[in-house]
Amino acid sequence: MILCCPNSYMEDYDRNRSSIRFLAVGDWGGLPNTPYITPIEKATAVEMGKVADQMGADFVLALGDNFYYKGVTDVNDPRFEETFESVFTANSLNIPWYVVAGNHDHAGNVTAQIAYSSHSKRWHFPCHYYELNFRVPRTDSTLTILMVDTVLLCGNSDDFADEKPRGPLDAVAANRQLRWLQQRMERSKADFLLVAGHYPVWSVSEHGPTECLLKRLRPLLVKHKATAFFCGHDHNLQYLKESGVGYVVSGAGNFMEADMRHRSQVPRGSLKFFAGQESTMGGFAHVEVTKKQMVITFFQARGTSLYRTTLSKRDIDNSETPYY
Repeated sequence: MILCCPNSYMEDYDRNRSSIRFLAVGDWGGLPNTPYITPIEKATAVEMGKVADQMGADFVLALGDNFYYKGVTDVNDPRFEETFESVFTANSLNIPWYVVAGNHDHAGNVTAQIAYSSHSKRWHFPCHYYELNFRVPRTDSTLTILMVDTVLLCGNSDDFADEKPRGPLDAVAANRQLRWLQQRMERSKADFLLVAGHYPVWSVSEHGPTECLLKRLRPLLVKHKATAFFCGHDHNLQYLKESGVGYVVSGAGNFMEADMRHRSQVPRGSLKFFAGQESTMGGFAHVEVTKKQMVITFFQARGTSLYRTTLSKRDIDNSETPYY
């Protein structure tokens, strides 16, 4: 099992502007039989291409459930072509896709998805969890994204009738990932610190809050002043803000569900935005990070923005440790 990469790496997008821009989409993984895509995935892919062209995008965060319903079998699985390469075809999407695995991916061969990184110029999935570091062009501000495998951390939700994970299959591997995450967050002096995985910490929809993440991840996000947590799993768009952390649910890449059955299980006043109507034909988030702030815009595949919010850079003392 390829757990974590020993070294993080810095990407520089040094162009004639002073921001980093990216898209975040989850649960975009098509169908296991012909036509291998849903109308929502197709519409979302088209709109992602337009937004990336008009607003700019340096990369995409692919937030899991990349291939419905049982992942892929091996690195030569035709699903890579049928559900990914031949769907997200806009030139503006010919950029790095940073990938994490979801529960449906774990029903198949995640190692094959990792290996596919050497078969595709834009598919970047080096290991189950890994770190990305960026410097905002023409500024001294930095962005760190910690990509995590919430299925390894919490267990597979598909193993239970209520679709709630009961704990990791491998407790040693789960604790190793948690220690890695804790150490990276403790050391981080990044001006913007993001964590991205598949399961939500907070969600008002079908799956609701993930108890395992509330217990194991949320305290780290709050303690280390994370800017935001990005996820999918619930098939809609949500934004919640709680204890200074932004929670982005972007799981509208293939199906749409307007379910809000867990609305009473999130902190009062934390839900700022929700969109799950099938008529929107899916959606995703566009993020722009500048010297001083991060702007998140939610788009529906029908071509309009639905909600926009701004998060400030972290309030930490960068003078204590130099940034290398």
